[in-house]
Amino acid sequence: MNGSRHVIIITDGDEYALRTIEYIATEIGGRCISKSFGNPTKLSGPEIVQYILHAKHDPVFVMFDDSGYIGEGSGETALQYVVNHKKINVLGIIAVAAKTNFTEWTKVDVCIDNTGELTQFGVDKYGVKEWEVGRINGDTVYCLDHLKVPIVVGIGDIGKMAMQDHIKYGSPITRKAVALILERSGFYDNFKKE
Repeated sequence: MNGSRHVIIITDGDEYALRTIEYIATEIGGRCISKSFGNPTKLSGPEIVQYILHAKHDPVFVMFDDSGYIGEGSGETALQYVVNHKKINVLGIIAVAAKTNFTEWTKVDVCIDNTGELTQFGVDKYGVKEWEVGRINGDTVYCLDHLKVPIVVGIGDIGKMAMQDHIKYGSPITRKAVALILERSGFYDNFKKE
């Protein structure tokens, strides 16, 4: 995918997500599309793609949010457009759990609980392990099973999780999810070769 932009998608767009993703993007030398913040997502897929294509560095972090609406909302419509764009290479998705039990859920490849442990079990919004294997409940996850992406990492509510992921502690759960996606994608290895 030469010439493509390398993107990490986050299925949350509230103020905590914004602050957390801006912080982590700065820490690793990536870029956060801050204008993708919103609950729900306000920008269209084509608008978000333009911001991605003009970002100064990869990886580019983009947030999508449906604000708890059931079914495909504005966040998921935009998300699908971005994932399927020919100039976008999605490295992975951070699927954020929410309190929408028994409504919308998605399969995940792995979760990270609120202690930073990788687990095959889903997690709730507090990052606590649940009983379901390989799935989480959330409000912007309805379409994820239909997308072709390398890895989906489930975590609790980004920047929160009863302070376990708070930015004043360096947002360790979100940071670990980002590190896992970058490692599994070979992102840094690919850039060393170029």
